[in-house]
Amino acid sequence: MIARIMGEGQVNLDDVHFTELNKLDDRLLIAIEAGDEEGFRHTLGALLAAVRSLGTPLPDDSLEPSELILPSEDATLAEVKAMLRDDGLIPG
Repeated sequence: MIARIMGEGQVNLDDVHFTELNKLDDRLLIAIEAGDEEGFRHTLGALLAAVRSLGTPLPDDSLEPSELILPSEDATLAEVKAMLRDDGLIPG
């Protein structure tokens, strides 16, 4: 799976990590729905850290179709809420 972190680039993630990332996505969605800014910041940071550590960065000049687009670390709760569909950031 190819993931893009807005403002950073793309990484290739093995599908075996989908369950772990989906759990973080679920926690992020709960924090967003609750308007929990602290929980949102913490969980977004954890999700992005997991993607960075589990994924293999693609070259900067690579432009592959992304199956997953994640907000940047400095995105606001309101911005991420606007990005979301009913199923969260990670398609189910």
